[in-house]
Amino acid sequence: MVKVQRFYTKNKRRIILLLTILLLIAEFFHYSVSNDLIYQIIMGIAGIIGIVPIFLTAISALKTKVISIDVLVTIAVIGAFIIKEFNEAAIVTWLFMLGEVLEEMTLQKTRSAVTSLTKISPMTATVINDDNTIEEKDIDSISKGNRVLVKAGSRVPVDGEILEGDGHLNEAPITGESKLIFKTKGASVYTGSLLDDGSITIKTISVGDETIFGKIIEMVENAEDSQTKVQKFIDHFSQYYTPAVLVIAVLVGIFSRDFRLAITIMVLGCPGALVIGVPVSTVAGIGRGAKRGILFKGSEVMDQIKKVDLIAFDKTGTLTVGYPEVTAIKVLKGDKTEIIDRAVTIEKQSNHPLAKAVAKLDTSRQFKPTKVKTIKGKGMQAVIDGNEYLLGSLSMMEESNLQSKQLKETVNQLTSKGNSIVIFASLDHSQLAIFGIQDHLRPQASQALKELQSLGVKQRIMLTGDDRMTAEKIAAQLPLTNFHANLLPEDKVELIKQYQQQGYHVAFVGDGINDSPALSQADVAIAMGSGTDVAIDVSDVVLVKSNLKSLVNSFKLARLTLTNMRENIMIALLTVLFLFAGLFIGKIGIASGMLVHELSILVVILNAMRLVIFSAKN
Repeated sequence: MVKVQRFYTKNKRRIILLLTILLLIAEFFHYSVSNDLIYQIIMGIAGIIGIVPIFLTAISALKTKVISIDVLVTIAVIGAFIIKEFNEAAIVTWLFMLGEVLEEMTLQKTRSAVTSLTKISPMTATVINDDNTIEEKDIDSISKGNRVLVKAGSRVPVDGEILEGDGHLNEAPITGESKLIFKTKGASVYTGSLLDDGSITIKTISVGDETIFGKIIEMVENAEDSQTKVQKFIDHFSQYYTPAVLVIAVLVGIFSRDFRLAITIMVLGCPGALVIGVPVSTVAGIGRGAKRGILFKGSEVMDQIKKVDLIAFDKTGTLTVGYPEVTAIKVLKGDKTEIIDRAVTIEKQSNHPLAKAVAKLDTSRQFKPTKVKTIKGKGMQAVIDGNEYLLGSLSMMEESNLQSKQLKETVNQLTSKGNSIVIFASLDHSQLAIFGIQDHLRPQASQALKELQSLGVKQRIMLTGDDRMTAEKIAAQLPLTNFHANLLPEDKVELIKQYQQQGYHVAFVGDGINDSPALSQADVAIAMGSGTDVAIDVSDVVLVKSNLKSLVNSFKLARLTLTNMRENIMIALLTVLFLFAGLFIGKIGIASGMLVHELSILVVILNAMRLVIFSAKN
């Protein structure tokens, strides 16, 4: 039985073609030659060929104590054979198999977001060995630290950092944006990106499933397999609906003694459109999101997004571009050059946007720090040449008894001009300086917040570790309803909890750096950024483009997908009502009912496909 099922599964399209040819030949003998015997024989053969895979699937379902659609169709077709309606049996099995093929083709089409990604993932890489010889290696044999050469027109095979060379890269597989980006030494590159020109040598950081590209594929595949509340309801409903149709058909057959009517009820009651409608909407919505750089970790997230009425935003890297620059350096103690050299050395150990701003400064000397430690939400500490240094917030200095009136006054002067602050201090009190750092608002930030408001997000809150004066200057430029400053990561968690206790359904949007506690606490966790490890691990939605327009689009796409699901359910239920009404007035039979049934499946598929062409202007 298993071998027969495999044969039919592998050759389903060929069998559909064979059945189609047999039906056309049968109709030729029926209408052109008027030979009813040959007509019935050919229809009988077609019916037998068609019922075998449906019958085998029905048996498998019954073994697991499930009365599936295949069970209803099998009983109905066997009934058609008993009453010698061979043409009905043939047409029903042909339409049923045709519907299955259409469903498979549609799901394959809507899964193209993942399929297209996996196809462009390079299988080999050009490795530069230690003796500078070049060797083509299988991607599975590449290790962290290997040097990889990428030439113009080739795809980047690993995640890594450019060691030599430069060029324009198309990162559409990662960000969904086909715009060319110029990258040179020190820049990060991602698997699947296409090098348009130039030549680059990359130091490998991660390979295969560990790359951002691999995690995106895994994330989308897992999301497509997840279920919304609507899907769970439909699955639960179908468990009872299908047996109910069978019982009703049996009762009608017993009391009316009309066997044909009973099997017609079985055919018309098949919930095909109901079963396929929700999954195809889910896959289409998630697939379209992936194409746009919007990664939903699960379809149930869409249910949660629709409920969101408060969004809390991290400031740096979320509402701002995340590429701040040092605009002022105030040295209170020590030599400026020595302070900058040490500060840059330490900040190079951090990925925080403010640290990166300091790390970009020019230096005259490089040091090797030891005992480097990140104090979450406050800053860093490290030892250089036996001396211990701190780099971070004013509160960090106060806790280490490094505060002074002059320090506070200088900090206030810089923050009044909208600067974020990083303080450098040595524990021996010989060196003290303040770096004033400014970031810029994302150009689409104000418009995105207005659109979110129109989508029903009543509260739009900014949460930041910056001082109040800096936060206030940023907040004044945006349509926010409130803001909170001087926050540690745990403070953000507490605020989110407070809003949740007030009855709000909270989404938190951060860049994945120091935001994991707040992301974990929120009802919906949304990460900005090029799919950092922490973002993918703790977030429900990843906006790969780091674009607030993508945030708006994620809300729109989630709502459209849920609406599409409900539309498909309505289409399916109305189809069943229409069929039974037609049966009641004597206008619908087995074959015509099955045709309408399959047409309803086609309608819900086409409706779901509207999500695939979700316009870029939305």
